[in-house]
Amino acid sequence: MSFDVEPLLNLSDVWVVTPQVFPDERGEFFETWQADKFSVLGIDVEFAQDNQSLSRRGVLRGLHYQVSPDAQAKLVRAVEGEVFDVVVDLRQSSPTFGKWAGRKLSAADHQMLWIPAGFAHGFLSLTDRAVVLYKASAPYAAASERTIRWDDPAVGIEWPEIDGGPILSAKDADASAFADADLFP
Repeated sequence: MSFDVEPLLNLSDVWVVTPQVFPDERGEFFETWQADKFSVLGIDVEFAQDNQSLSRRGVLRGLHYQVSPDAQAKLVRAVEGEVFDVVVDLRQSSPTFGKWAGRKLSAADHQMLWIPAGFAHGFLSLTDRAVVLYKASAPYAAASERTIRWDDPAVGIEWPEIDGGPILSAKDADASAFADADLFP
């Protein structure tokens, strides 16, 4: 079994990971993580926590990240439904600093996003039920958590249209502007 990887649009450090799927009359089987195989791809990380969220259509979660020493790399996938997944480069030394990229992830295509530390992450649920599962390289640390506004014009994310606008948590609705964000070197 293997994984194919390709860079996510204009952010070459964020990868779309596609597993090899084995369908048969019973259904299908595929690996979602295998440390040795990911290490060969250049993803050499020890995960500390798995997270799962359930969102209804129109829920927008993000843009979230944790600052050092609790910065998180993530491996994200939709296990039910479909989401528009977005990352923003917060690494000041990066040639793609301040740029964003987005991609639909769905349970049907099995694709995952590898997001290194130094990126903000969020997603918009496009289906009545969307379950997103992600592995994180560091545990949740409330003191290190940060949120950037999903609609900050300085970032300019082109989210899919949702009737009635996105459904936000109070934390996400009160997020910081990109100009005020705590950044990475």
